[in-house]
Amino acid sequence: MTKTLFLTGASSGIGAATARAAAKAGWNIGLFARSEDKLNDLAAEIGDQALVLVGDATDYDAQKQALDKLADHFGEVDAAFANAGRGTSPAGTENGDPQDWKAMVDLNIMGALYTAHAAMPHLRKTTGQYVVTGSAAGRVHIQGSIYGATKWFIHGFAGNLADEMAEWGGRCMVVSPGMVDTAFFDEAKPDKLHPEDVAAAVMHALEAPARASIREIHLMPTD
Repeated sequence: MTKTLFLTGASSGIGAATARAAAKAGWNIGLFARSEDKLNDLAAEIGDQALVLVGDATDYDAQKQALDKLADHFGEVDAAFANAGRGTSPAGTENGDPQDWKAMVDLNIMGALYTAHAAMPHLRKTTGQYVVTGSAAGRVHIQGSIYGATKWFIHGFAGNLADEMAEWGGRCMVVSPGMVDTAFFDEAKPDKLHPEDVAAAVMHALEAPARASIREIHLMPTD
């Protein structure tokens, strides 16, 4: 039976690249994001393997309803990739914007937790896998970085969840990229990682044999 992936932040960057890679590997994909037009364009490119699920990752009910709809449409959910995330501006703690921090924490942390909680009943049925986007910024200290602190949370949570899911045979992996050439940055970074590089790492974990629990993939640009 064809496997099915639920994917947040699917409309661009790492999310869209992972959707394309998963479809090429034969997976069905639930495309979840706020940008309906971009999702429709991506779904038209992918074809019948894609289901558009418009919603905000900071809304728990929206994620739960999307996962239920995806399971009804394709029969099951085998993996969930909590990829939605954002940065904050201005950078730093003293000069930062507390209201913008809250919006970022709601997405980067609560959004990922909502994906895990809403997906878990589905993943238990399929002995499935949860994947979450971490960052090189969650592995080192960066002066004043609140964004980096959210990713430290993600790395810690992913390790804890991996042990919890292992009790019933599920798997959990955090993908940890360095700088990626996406719209996250104001200027293009063509010499850095490309979204397709991160998508390939995600697919390596998703397609690993059941005996292999890949807990983290950390990838950095070569220069």
